[in-house]
Amino acid sequence: MSTNRLSLNTATAKNLDIPTAIAAAAEHGYQAIGFWRDRVAETGVERTVQLAKQAGLRVSSLCRGGFMTASGPDAIAWALADNKAAIDEAAGLGAPELVMVVGGLLAASDFGGPALPDGDRDLIAARQRVVDRVADLVPYAQSRGVRLALEPMHPIFAGDRGVLSTLGQSLDIAEAFDPAAVGVVVDTYHVWWDPQLAEQIARAGRSGRISSYQVSDWVLPLEPDTLNSRGFMGDGYIDFATITSRVEEAGYTGDVEVEIFNKSIWGLPADELLGTVRERFAKLVSPYLRQQGA
Repeated sequence: MSTNRLSLNTATAKNLDIPTAIAAAAEHGYQAIGFWRDRVAETGVERTVQLAKQAGLRVSSLCRGGFMTASGPDAIAWALADNKAAIDEAAGLGAPELVMVVGGLLAASDFGGPALPDGDRDLIAARQRVVDRVADLVPYAQSRGVRLALEPMHPIFAGDRGVLSTLGQSLDIAEAFDPAAVGVVVDTYHVWWDPQLAEQIARAGRSGRISSYQVSDWVLPLEPDTLNSRGFMGDGYIDFATITSRVEEAGYTGDVEVEIFNKSIWGLPADELLGTVRERFAKLVSPYLRQQGA
């Protein structure tokens, strides 16, 4: 089966630095790579671009921007500055999409930490602040040729990471802007459960808003740190055939990123990790991609 739309999201190989991840991806026949900002910062944008080009890899996305639900003026200013820096990095990398993890409630004192007694628990207000910050950032992103890609997250992350829980909620925001400026991410781990998923994927396709398609599996039991509970495709409960077919029918022809957060998987030898991802992609995702070129 073809894997020419397979992209390695570097979160899947978190223990590998950028030069090692690029070399390993090219060796295993991947055609693209999606970067995380922390790893790019270690190597530098220019060096990262050079290495990816030398390896013949496309850059599918940069993760992440976002975390923009704050209400105070200083925090808003910081979020805007950080997101503009992320937009600059995406432009420098040649990444067409900047994945936006929009942020959780201010009631969360830290990622996964206890709620603050005086924290803001108003979900509606937090979502409105996302709308406001996206509006602030769109002109700058357009000037740099980068699309903001809103990523809905599973409801278990609404407290600390993502107040957008469904593809529909993300589209409600994105559709206020030009499709070239704001799109959405379809990440199987976050959206597989949604009873309106088929309808919302079709809706996203009609306006050309699918910025990225990311795959990993929902495995049980969940880890105590639910963020790191993803698994290889085929190890859990997600119907990749149906979701991939719907994304394809919606007109998406871009790269498909495998993004897995799992400490046990990170600890595997690089050849075993990347080889397993490639085999599972070829078996469970690639057969349902009618368009074989990115």
